[in-house]
Amino acid sequence: MTSVPPRFPPYPIRGVRVLHQKQNCAPHFAEIAVDFEPAAGGFVFEVAQGLTVEYEPAEDLPRFFAAAAAGIEEQLSLPEHGIVIATRVVLRRARAHTFGSHELAFKIAGYLAARKALERTRVPRL
Repeated sequence: MTSVPPRFPPYPIRGVRVLHQKQNCAPHFAEIAVDFEPAAGGFVFEVAQGLTVEYEPAEDLPRFFAAAAAGIEEQLSLPEHGIVIATRVVLRRARAHTFGSHELAFKIAGYLAARKALERTRVPRL
């Protein structure tokens, strides 16, 4: 008999905040706050209505947000977590700096946010 892996998240996980900052010759800066909500299935990422981020050029922001979403989804998809992804993630807050913010920084921030959310649920790992 095989057991069905648990669905993630089992309940709403709100206010997962990550500051990813690395200072060296290739700096990184990304700060995000996200909520994880149970969903019917799959992975959905949304930017909260009215979210504003002081950053120029503003046209870079959608790429940064997409990178954060990719990082979250990649982390949740790792087989060692042994979960079924059924989540809606809402980006509630974001900060970026002209020097150090880029897609990789936001992808890492997304990865870290997913790990924090997983830790909050105490989902057993295989």
